[in-house]
Amino acid sequence: QVQLVESGGGLVQAGGSLRLSCAASGRTFSSYAMGWFRQTPGKEREFVSAITWSGGSTYYADSVKGRFTISSDNAKNMMYLQMNSLKPEDTAVYYCAASTSGIRILMPEYYNYWGQGTQVTVSS
Repeated sequence: QVQLVESGGGLVQAGGSLRLSCAASGRTFSSYAMGWFRQTPGKEREFVSAITWSGGSTYYADSVKGRFTISSDNAKNMMYLQMNSLKPEDTAVYYCAASTSGIRILMPEYYNYWGQGTQVTVSS
């Protein structure tokens, strides 16, 4: 089992920045990849970014590329999402997730574990 807890969400004006954190505990060594997803009411969960736990390869949705940066600290079992130049359309609940399969990590169906989510609201 892997437990994930997100933090760092909040209210920010357009153009501002936030840094999300995800604390992982449990059998984290078995996790192949970690990801961030977001969801707004009435819409499906959307891929934001992912990072492989061992190799540090990173992936981004086109909508956030150049503005968001994913990183991890394996020694602390932490993952981060630095979000800059935030836009109102970035408003969503952001979820941290862990994938043990390591395949199709841009798709939420291939993640085994999820955090409870943290709200990010960007005002115009």
